[in-house]
Amino acid sequence: MADLELAVAPMHRICKKAGADRVSEAAAKELAKALEEIGVKIAKEALDFAMHAGRKTIKAEDIEIAAKKVMSR
Repeated sequence: MADLELAVAPMHRICKKAGADRVSEAAAKELAKALEEIGVKIAKEALDFAMHAGRKTIKAEDIEIAAKKVMSR
């Protein structure tokens, strides 16, 4: 498995917040992988919005718009 940017411990906490009593290490790693893939897609969209606006800096509103776009697919 490729190195993950996201730590596994928070993935356990997210699953527990969702109501899980127990979470395997493999499940936590898989969640991290999925969230990282979604995060990269959102970041790429946000970069497109920033560049379209003539900026090099991604702003919070770029992420907000990009997240809505990516999550609605």
